[in-house]
Formats: sequence, C-alpha cells, structure tokens
Amino acid sequence: MSNFICATCGTQFAESEAPPSSCPICEDERQYVGYGGQSWTTIEELRRTHHSVVKEEEADLIAVGCDPSFAIGQRALLVRQSAAARPSGNILWDCIPLIDDAAVEALRALGGISAIAISHPHYYSSMIEWSRAFDGAPIYLHADDRQWVMRPDPAIRLWEGETRELPGGATLIRCGGHFEGGTVLHWPAGAQGRGALLTGDIINVVSDRRYVSFMRSYPNLIPLNRSTVDRIGRSVRPFRFDRIYGAWFGKVVKEDAKRRVELSIERYKKAIADTE
Repeated sequence: MSNFICATCGTQFAESEAPPSSCPICEDERQYVGYGGQSWTTIEELRRTHHSVVKEEEADLIAVGCDPSFAIGQRALLVRQSAAARPSGNILWDCIPLIDDAAVEALRALGGISAIAISHPHYYSSMIEWSRAFDGAPIYLHADDRQWVMRPDPAIRLWEGETRELPGGATLIRCGGHFEGGTVLHWPAGAQGRGALLTGDIINVVSDRRYVSFMRSYPNLIPLNRSTVDRIGRSVRPFRFDRIYGAWFGKVVKEDAKRRVELSIERYKKAIADTE
C-alpha cells in the first residue's frame, strides 16, 4: 500500500494498492492532465531523484523548495513567530510534495512547526506527511475547498467564514477567486514590521514584480470577472502590508505592496472591460 502522488499537480492521495485511476484536481478546468497522460510517484521515489532546498527570505521567514522542480514547483514558507509569540509556535504556509530528512532537521532547528495553513488545493500536496513529521501539527484549510482533500486525516481543521486568526497573531483571509476557499496569510511582523501577505497564487506575483494578477486558471488562461477581483481587494484592504510573497522563489513584491494590489486590480478590470 502506498500514498501515490500525482506527478502533474503534486497532490498526495489516500493509501491504496495501485495508483488512482485519475486525479480530480488535474481533471478540473483550473489544472490539466500531463501531456503524457496521468502518471504517479511516491515520496520514496521522489527522495531518490530530488532534494529539499531551504533558504531565508527575510528574518523569520524561511522558504522550503524542491530541486529539481517537481509538479507545479511552488515553495513553502515557514513563518517564525516573534520572540514573545514563539510559545505559540511556527506556521508552515503552503506545502510541497517532497519532505526529506534534511528539510525536517532544518525546520526543527528553527523551532519546528506548530500549525500548517494552505492557500488552495493545488498546494495541499503532501500536507499529511508534513503534519506527521511535526507531531501531528494541525492543518488549516478553508471549508469551501473540502471536496479537494484527496487524503483525509484527523489533523485537518476545516475553518469557515472570512478570517481565522492563528496563534501568534497571523491571520488567514479568505479571498476566493482562484478557488472558492482561496486563502492568503497576513503576517503583521513581516517586512520589518510593515506587514506582509503570503498569497500563493490567490494574489499572484507576476514576472513584473511591481504588480500582481488574478485568474481562475493559470495554465488554461481562464480569467476572473471584475466582481470577484473586487472581492479579493476588499478582503485584504483592512490589513496593513508592504510586501507580498507569492508561490515561487523570486516572486516577491518587496515594497509598496498594498498600493500595488490596488493598481493591479484597476489594471485588470480595465483589461477585461467590454469597451465595444
């Protein structure tokens, strides 16, 4: 029996003797089945061909990635709580399919993981493996995305509503958009106390890192409508932030991020407006 991992999206499935017949996450219009068809791997196989990468993004924010890139290629982020808040423990934001001894040892040396929170189903990946490696750390997922949990586990905590404060002062914010329960994390101590958003690709940092964008599907180029993008803006507007960390290494709006979100919303709405 194995917990098979979809090689296209990186999602780990419940234990089975044979690979699943399909990946519902990849068959959804927001993702895709690989060009060679559905294929599968396991944690054990990944460890033979890939290794973890751990690097500091800023003080108390540590990125964890996979080399070479695998599946969607996102990286996770460990938020270390301030000295006063550390009894509450550290938060792992988003997950990656690979977990190996080097990553576990590195994060334990930084205080371990007390909670896991994930932006949306494309990054659920091997969340149960990460939880179990850190004493069953609770995993916070928005209840609107419960249908996309491919490996149920008692560690999963489904939360409802528009915000959920985590121990230590960070706040989960439901933005919707890319997924119904699409979530970002507000880290008030980030950016040297000016505040940061960790957004996955719910608010996507684009190649021109002065801006962000929003999509229902990135690989299939399905846009969101203006009312949904306006809702995303309203969701984050009450929070103070000057920096945004997106889903991949290097995708960071380093400063003036709150104004950049507003400019990006207006640019997006103008681009999709019916001017005929």
